[in-house]
Amino acid sequence: MWYFLNVIFNILNKKIYNYFPYPYFVSVIHLFVGVVYCLVSWGVGLPKRAPIDSNLLKLLIPVAVCHALGHVTSNVSFAAVAVSFTHTIKALEPFFNAAASQFILGQSIPLTLWLSLAPVVLGVSMASLTELSFNWTGFISAMISNISFTYRSIYSKKAMTDMDSTNIYAYISIIALIVCIPPALIVEGPQLMKHGFNDAIAKVGLTKFLSDLFWVGMFYHLYNQLATNTLERVAPLTHAVGNVLKRVFVIGFSILVFGNKISTQTGIGTCIAIAGVAMYSFIKAKMEEEKRQLKSA
Repeated sequence: MWYFLNVIFNILNKKIYNYFPYPYFVSVIHLFVGVVYCLVSWGVGLPKRAPIDSNLLKLLIPVAVCHALGHVTSNVSFAAVAVSFTHTIKALEPFFNAAASQFILGQSIPLTLWLSLAPVVLGVSMASLTELSFNWTGFISAMISNISFTYRSIYSKKAMTDMDSTNIYAYISIIALIVCIPPALIVEGPQLMKHGFNDAIAKVGLTKFLSDLFWVGMFYHLYNQLATNTLERVAPLTHAVGNVLKRVFVIGFSILVFGNKISTQTGIGTCIAIAGVAMYSFIKAKMEEEKRQLKSA
């Protein structure tokens, strides 16, 4: 389900950008639909709303700010370049995670892990050099989103409380929405009022425009919700491998749907990067397993 929703989200999202290139506004819509969904769920009591206090709020705000920044920059990248290319760059996320763990959290990362990340960096570089839709906006935005999501995972670990993942994700969405609205108004507000909305409605009609925005928001929220719930239910290894395979799925489907032309080098680079991420995930998860066994022993 997580893959299926993610693929649909990515494809619908890119289709919207092809006639409505306003990533800040669309990011706000993604979060807004999700927040409405959470509020309705709480209203019906599925799940029950967990109370929040100022201490938890302090822990969740940094997570939500990183979530907001990572989300907006991902979307700026999706709007600027091919979906398959954004996902290839985002395969670098484990590299940033390893760097942050070593240099920010002070955990020692063994050499084998660093070596397994070399093909990831090499593959992404190869793919970038010959990517036909390449531009710096798309590349730099995807890089910023990697860094934001790395910080998000560091702060999330600190904020792991007794609250269930559904409630935590709901609170993060609400704070992230508040963070995303001002930049969207400042950066895209004037153009949207002048011609953005009218152009989109002229191209596809009001009904399709609104239903696209509603559905892309639903798929965004549900795939994130499912990813969070999956993380609760499986070992870190399974989740990490799941994440790698998800990229393969999304890259493959987006190439099929949009008929992106890919140079041979970009194809090979993408494969090398994905193979590297798979190796990294496998080594990292084995380390987690050994740690766990030592604890239980």
